[in-house]
Amino acid sequence: MAKPGFWDNQERARAVIGEANRLKAWVEPWEALSAQAAELRELGELLDDDDDPEVREEWREGVERLESDLVRLELKTMLSGEDDHREAMLVIHPGAGGLESQDWARMLFRMYSRWAERRGYAVGVLDLQAGEDGGIKSVALEVAGDHAYGYLRAEKGVHRLVRISPFDSQSRRHTSFASVFVYPVVDDEIEVEIDEGDLRVDTFRASGAGGQHVNKTDSAVRITHEPTGIVVSCQQERSQHKNRSTAMKMLKAALYDRAKEERDREKQAMDASKTEIAWGNQIRSYVQAPYTMVADHRTALKAGDVAAVLDGRLDPFIEAFLKKFGAEDDR
Repeated sequence: MAKPGFWDNQERARAVIGEANRLKAWVEPWEALSAQAAELRELGELLDDDDDPEVREEWREGVERLESDLVRLELKTMLSGEDDHREAMLVIHPGAGGLESQDWARMLFRMYSRWAERRGYAVGVLDLQAGEDGGIKSVALEVAGDHAYGYLRAEKGVHRLVRISPFDSQSRRHTSFASVFVYPVVDDEIEVEIDEGDLRVDTFRASGAGGQHVNKTDSAVRITHEPTGIVVSCQQERSQHKNRSTAMKMLKAALYDRAKEERDREKQAMDASKTEIAWGNQIRSYVQAPYTMVADHRTALKAGDVAAVLDGRLDPFIEAFLKKFGAEDDR
């Protein structure tokens, strides 16, 4: 970085600094753990000579801290995939079932927003199509923060809810499904070629809240990539130009993710975007009646406090997934 001319190309300089910071984030914790272990060894030698209760307690507490730090570093090694350090784009679609599934999509939207908030991540709504009575027909979020994609890729798939429906006058139990897609947000370092001739761009009037200007002009944008059939849309901004720019960003992320899948057929077998949003394909079940439990069908992890999980306490499920399946590039 101190080399003459380093800052002549600022875009490349920022990329180099970003890579250096990512490497430093791996090296520094390892060096700190090595120093911590060396100190504990020296303290342990004192115990051999003089079994002082205070020294023994200090040594015991140090070992516990070291074990805890090692577990965190081990988890971090599961975030060493090519794109794990990136920000994430998360898209939720309800399955069949109308109001029930749309309400379930709304609950998942809140769950991931709360999870991101707990981690200090920023959440931006790229597109939201409101459903009936507060439900959601679809929503696309951008989650900004270190390793957001690395964590959230554990959430790809179909999510199943079993509950006594608040919309059923006879209080019967209902099962609802919603799918969660997760893509890495692609920055300018990565080139994704998009032929304008492959795109069909439609404009339409935005629905829902947004004021008179949003609802009375064709500001919303839907882009269809005809070779792949990928469709993205955005209606959050008053400006059609801004909505188109956001939609192109979403399309770029989706095409990048698709290209990765084509390079790795094994990953396609796990990708929930290839499964029907229905019974038998779920990665996780959230049961509120006749008992309460959240069960992850990939890792066999279970939790009894459904309300806490739906309030964003997802880390145990994400960590179990990462420990079982490892870095994305290794699968």
